[in-house]
Amino acid sequence: MTVYLDHAATTPMLPAARRALIAALDVVGNPSSIHSQGQNAKRMLEEAREQVASSLGCDPIEIVFTSGGTESVNLAIKGLYWARNLGRSRPRIVLPHGEHHATIDTVEWLQQYEGAVIEWVPIDSLGRISLPALEQMLAAHDDIALVTLLWANNEVGTIQPVDEVVAIASSYGIPVHSDAVSAYGHVPISFDESGLAALSVSAHKIGGPLGTGALVVARTAAVVPLIHGGGQQRQVRSGTQDAPAAMSFAAAARHPQADVLRLRDRLITEIQDTVPSAVLRGDPVHRLPNNVHFTFPGCEGDSLLFLLDAAGVSVSTGSACQAGIPEASHVLLGMGLSESEARGALRFTLGHTSTDADVDALLSALPAAVARATTAGYADRVVAR
Repeated sequence: MTVYLDHAATTPMLPAARRALIAALDVVGNPSSIHSQGQNAKRMLEEAREQVASSLGCDPIEIVFTSGGTESVNLAIKGLYWARNLGRSRPRIVLPHGEHHATIDTVEWLQQYEGAVIEWVPIDSLGRISLPALEQMLAAHDDIALVTLLWANNEVGTIQPVDEVVAIASSYGIPVHSDAVSAYGHVPISFDESGLAALSVSAHKIGGPLGTGALVVARTAAVVPLIHGGGQQRQVRSGTQDAPAAMSFAAAARHPQADVLRLRDRLITEIQDTVPSAVLRGDPVHRLPNNVHFTFPGCEGDSLLFLLDAAGVSVSTGSACQAGIPEASHVLLGMGLSESEARGALRFTLGHTSTDADVDALLSALPAAVARATTAGYADRVVAR
């Protein structure tokens, strides 16, 4: 039996969410239709919207259902950027180093095709944004379209000071978007209290279905849509709405999330005891309750991953792998690690199925995996001819 410790990638679907999806699939009707069956589907959809809104501390009308976190991030960043550039030029997008690739690839697309200027804010050794550097950057430019940042880093688990970022940006009249995909369900989120213009979440991270998510768009925020044709959701996102997926999402949203803090702390302590060379990365206090991230000196993260997988334990490196060549995590590099240090990373993430037995299995397999991976060393980037 495989031990699953990669809940940050996706967590197993909750039974309640599965039941809600299956039941909703039997309902016939397009929510946009005006006949009784269509209106029944619409009622189900709007009830789901209310439940998701309740979990995020926002008004139901502010919820825009999407195909997932990546679309939500794209819609927020591109939509805010385009809206802010109507009638005047605001080409700059401000974001910290170490963001998720959904954000990085989006802003780089805007740079390539729309002439956006990317302004990178440094992060510290714990992965936290530098607030003085942010303040200095916003004060230096009057043509900033938006600020975007993770609520919590998806690799090392550091929780960002979103409220302070919003306070600084608001003093300059600049909207802020936050990618809360990793944080949703693990830390309290109140959109109304945050002052954000937009916030992205995904259902499959909290036990809902794959392929659905939401963008919270403040009533006061202007967003130019990515998709046109029908204007079903506040003219922000067109297309027939997926009521069954929304119902399943809502079931997961109202389900109490697992309390894994004790398991997280046990995992951190016992990895440090079992493998003394291991280095905890991310903020040791202000971190996600389900995230454990270590680097192992002298090891290749991918080697550790494969060795643990062979031992029946699923984990993640949290880093990119391009064409089979191991690459150091851009998050860890942004935190000041050397490339060799960053390449020995592993991320262990917990969820509603996690148990002490899972932790036992990892701790049993990890020392031997580290020993073998250390012997193997780093992957050779030079191909012998």
